[in-house]
Amino acid sequence: MAMQHASHPDLIKRLKQAQGQLGSLLSMFAEGRSCLELAQQLQAVESVIHNAKRTLIQDHMEHCIGDAVGEGGGSAEQALREFKSLSKYL
Repeated sequence: MAMQHASHPDLIKRLKQAQGQLGSLLSMFAEGRSCLELAQQLQAVESVIHNAKRTLIQDHMEHCIGDAVGEGGGSAEQALREFKSLSKYL
């Protein structure tokens, strides 16, 4: 079973918000709304998703990587490899 972090419920809430915004955006396209309105809505969706991703990665780095190394459950080399892998998503 996958581990759930304290941040996950908030992330789920944010992503559901983005999902609703995407639905609205599709309706806006169908209605022929202006490009400015569409761009503004796209920016809002992008911002929610970007912030959710950043929160997830920061939470993982702090609680999974940091705690594992601090408790002796993982080596510094393993933590560094995982950090490098995650950093490409920042």
